[in-house]
Parts: sequence; structure tokens; C-alpha cells
Amino acid sequence: MRVIFIGTGEIGVPTLQALLRSDEHQLAAIVTQPDKPVGRDQRIKPPPIKKALAGRKIPVLQPARIKDRHSIEEISALSPEVIVVMAYGQILPQGILETPRVACLNLHASLLPRHRGAAPIQAAIASGDSETGITVMYMDEGLDTGDILLQRKIDILPTDTAGSLHDRLAQIAPDALLESLQLLAREIAPRVPQNNAPATYAPKLNRDDGKIDWAEPAEAIERKVRAFNPWPGAFTTVAAKSGKPRNLKIFSASIVDLAGEPGEILQTEERSLVIAASERALSLKEVQPEGKRRMTSAEFLRGFDVASAFCR
Repeated sequence: MRVIFIGTGEIGVPTLQALLRSDEHQLAAIVTQPDKPVGRDQRIKPPPIKKALAGRKIPVLQPARIKDRHSIEEISALSPEVIVVMAYGQILPQGILETPRVACLNLHASLLPRHRGAAPIQAAIASGDSETGITVMYMDEGLDTGDILLQRKIDILPTDTAGSLHDRLAQIAPDALLESLQLLAREIAPRVPQNNAPATYAPKLNRDDGKIDWAEPAEAIERKVRAFNPWPGAFTTVAAKSGKPRNLKIFSASIVDLAGEPGEILQTEERSLVIAASERALSLKEVQPEGKRRMTSAEFLRGFDVASAFCR
């Protein structure tokens, strides 16, 4: 079938590459976000999806607003049979949804209706889910509310971060899409309406969402540390009687059976940085003080007096 791929994020790259390798489908074009300044030097760089084309002669559309009439007309003129969307970053208008002759599909990184929205990977880890997956759904005007074509599941490992789970989901997405296209081509693709009653939402994250609340149990905080690694990053504010309070980003931690007032710093003989939660405590493994490099908690303790400090 004739396919247009619409996406921006790194998670969609393996799926795009599978379409490029396929002998059964023709990739008519890709639609992605405009090139943007990235990093401290603010150098203009293309999105990962555009980079993945590696010089292939396939049209690349980068509208600032896909809702504009010109963008809709440009995509419609390509006469796709199927539009495939994954991690694009803009809401598609009805004019785009109605463009393909067969279907407009979205690959969503959760087991819908659980974790609709922009941050399903982080939400699955933070919620303590035992599994997640890729859902291929027929797109409608709602927020991840379309009928389900198929789902592929994977376990969430106790060591998974948002980064590692993102990468594993990216690897199962291509087969999910190719099977979906095969079912559509044979006109036997299922269409299962979502049950809205158990639906949950995972809104877009910002940096402040990484702030740790030590009044929560250590188990919930440990999941949050993994869920927000690498972005937006879990952090706490370390305040001492002497010196300016500083933010401390936390990349990894483990639960320990110690107790104290929530936010109280407990220093053990192993020179590890242990912070009390409402239930048990968290031993920090790798941290990054504000304005400094990443380091072990032992390295942090050598340069910071925790005797009179607490976290908030």
C-alpha cells in the first residue's frame, strides 16, 4: 500500500526503517516537525525521523502547523492509502484523518485505554505497571480514543528507566505496524472500540514534575526516579543551615529499610546518601548537584556537609 509516515521522535525511527525496507509498501512521503535549535550551542538540527532517511529520495514535509489548509492540501495530493502516525507532536485535523483511502493509524506506546496522552512510558513506570506495549489504533479526533486494531505487550522490568523502556518499545513497534498493514490489505483487520471507563491519562511532562515529595513512600519515589530518567529528571532540594539550597538530580536509587522524618538525610557507615521517606528510605546511587557533573553519592558526600541538611 501507499503510505505516508508522520512522526518526529526517536521512538518512531525503527518503524520508519521497517517501512523503508518493505517490498510490500511504498513510502510516499514523511511528515515531521521543522528543524529546531538543539543543545547549549542552539545549533539547528533535523528531527530524528528526517535524519533516518539518510539521503533517500523521499519527499519530506515539515509544516509549522499541520492544521493549515496548505499542509492539508499538500498531504492529500499525495493520495495515501494509509497514514501512519507515531510520536509526531501535533494534533492532526479532521482533513488529514479523512485523507487516506484505507485508514489513518497511530502507534501509541501503552496498552490503551491505559495511559492516553503524551507521556505514557513514564506513566507506566511511575504507576507500578507490570506490563506495557504498543497499541495500533484507528485515529479519530479524540486524544488516543480510537478503535484498537492490535496490541503487542512487553513486561516492565524492575530496572527499567523511561529510556530503556522507550528503546524496547521502539523495537516491537515495526512488527506491530507491518502486521496491521497486512491485516488491512487482506481486509480482515479487527476494529475494537476502547472501553472508556478504565482509561487513564498521561499528560505532557515539564521539569517541575520531577520534584520529589518525600512524604510519599520510598517505593513510589524509586519508581519516579526511574520513570523520569532521562527526562525531565527526578530531583530534590538539599537545604543546609550553612550555604545556599541546591537542587540535586537523582538518576538511580534503591529502597532500604531505614526510617526517619520524611526528607531527613540519614548517613550510613558505607558513606551512602540515604533519605527518609514516609515509609522506609531511599539510598541514592548516582546524582548530579546543580551546576556540577554526574557523580556517585559518595563523591557528593565528600564535597557537601550533610550533618545539618535536609531535603524538601
